[in-house]
Amino acid sequence: MAASCLSEDELKEQRFFEQRVRAVTHVFDHKPLAFTHTYGCQQNVADGERLNGMLEEMGFEFTDSPDNADLVLYNTCAVRENAENRVFGNVGALKHIKRRNPDMIIAVCGCMVQQEHIAARMKQRFPYVDLIFGTHVLHKFPEMLYGIYEKGGRLVCIPDSDGVIAEDLPVRRESRFKASVPIMYGCNNFCTYCIVPKVRGRERSREQADIVREVKGLVESGYKEILLLGQNVNSYGKDKGTSFPALLAELDALDGEFMISFMTSHPKDCSHELIDIIADSRHISHHLHLPVQSGSDKILKLMNRHYDTSRYLDLAEYAKRRIPDIQLTTDIIVGFPGETYEDFTATLELIRKVKFDSAYTFIYSRREGTKAAEMDDPVSDEEKGKWFRELLDLQGSLGEQAYTKYVGRTLRVLCEGRGRTDETLLTGRSRQNIIVDFAGSDELLGSFVDVKITMALPWALTGEIVK
Repeated sequence: MAASCLSEDELKEQRFFEQRVRAVTHVFDHKPLAFTHTYGCQQNVADGERLNGMLEEMGFEFTDSPDNADLVLYNTCAVRENAENRVFGNVGALKHIKRRNPDMIIAVCGCMVQQEHIAARMKQRFPYVDLIFGTHVLHKFPEMLYGIYEKGGRLVCIPDSDGVIAEDLPVRRESRFKASVPIMYGCNNFCTYCIVPKVRGRERSREQADIVREVKGLVESGYKEILLLGQNVNSYGKDKGTSFPALLAELDALDGEFMISFMTSHPKDCSHELIDIIADSRHISHHLHLPVQSGSDKILKLMNRHYDTSRYLDLAEYAKRRIPDIQLTTDIIVGFPGETYEDFTATLELIRKVKFDSAYTFIYSRREGTKAAEMDDPVSDEEKGKWFRELLDLQGSLGEQAYTKYVGRTLRVLCEGRGRTDETLLTGRSRQNIIVDFAGSDELLGSFVDVKITMALPWALTGEIVK
C-alpha cells in the first residue's frame, strides 16, 4: 500500500499555525527562546532538525539551557532503556524550573512516547508536561503548540497510524556542509528485539524525484556530505516500483564535489547489485554498515532476521572483493534470550572471518512490547558481561590492525572541525568514513583535502595535507 502524502492544503494549514504562534509570542517582552534536545539515531536527529525548523518559522531563537527557555522540547528514542531513563531524569529535573517559570511550555515527543505504556507513565508522573506527541504527527507541531498557547491545559496526541510522508517541512540544519536526507520511514522487518516498527509504522518511501530534487538543491547550496536515512534503506522503493540501487545510481550521476553515505542497511535486502553500484560510483562512500547481530543461525532465526550466516558471509566477501578499500562495520547483540555460550562463540568465529573494521556492540536490552521480551532468558547479567568483554577484546585486536593498511596512502578527506586526537589539529572523514586528523587552518572547514596517512590508531588515522 502506498503511503499517504500530506496535501498542499494540509501543509498550508500548518504554515498558518506557525504564523499564529509567532503572533502570540510577539507580545513577549523578549524574543522567545527554545531549548531542544534529541536522543537516539540519525533519523531522530533529522526529525529534530525539522522540529527546530518549525520553531524557527514560529519566531523562536535557541538557547543551550532549559533554565531561561520559554519552550523545552525533548525528542526521544525507544531503542534502549538507558535512553528512556535519561529522558525521565531530564524531564523530572524540569519540575523546579517550571515552578519558577509557570509559563514555560514543556513538550516531549518521538519514539519513546509512541509506546502506550510510556505515554501513560509520562502523563501520570509528569503532570507539568504540557504537550506529548508521537512520531506520526510531527508535522502538526505548529497546530499543537498554538493549541497550548490559545487554550492552555495539556495536549496529548499519539495516534495509532502507519504514518504519512510530509514533504517541504522547514529544516534548521545542524551543519552548514553535512545534511541528512530521510528517503523512507518505518520498518516491516519485526526483528523480535526491536520496537521500531511499532513506534515508526510501516515502511513508506518518498518519491524518488523528491529525493533527487532535495539532494541536488543541497549540493548546489554547498553541502559536501549527504547522509541518506531509513530504518532499512535497502528496502527503499519496494512500494514505489523502484529500488535503493536505482536511487543511488541517479544521485551519483549528479554533478558536483560531494559524498553520499547511507544508513542503515539490513542484510536480508542487501544485494550484489547495491555493492556494484557503490564500487563503480563517483560519490558514494566506501563504507558499508551491515548489522549482523549474531553469528549463530539459531539466534538469527529467534531474532527474525531473515538471513543466515552463509548469506551474510557471501555479502561481506563480495563487498571486500569489489571494493578493496571498503570500511565494513556492524552491530552485534550479546546475550539475546536463548543464547548459549556455543552460540556466542559462533559470533566470535564470524568476527574472525569477516574482520570488521569496527563493531557497535550491545548487551541485549529488553523492550516491552517485543516478542523477545516474552522469551526465556536464563543467562545471568554477570555471564553476559563476561561474554561482552571477550567480544570487545577480540574486536579491539582486529580494529588495531584494520587501519594500518592506510599508512602511506593518500585519502580524500572532508574537513569537519577540530581534531579528535589533538585540538590543535583539524579532523575529517575519508570516503571510507574513517576519522582522519591533520594540521591545517580553519578556512579548510567544509572542504575536501588530500591527506597522506602517517600513523594509524585503533579508531582513527593521522596524516599531513598533500600540497
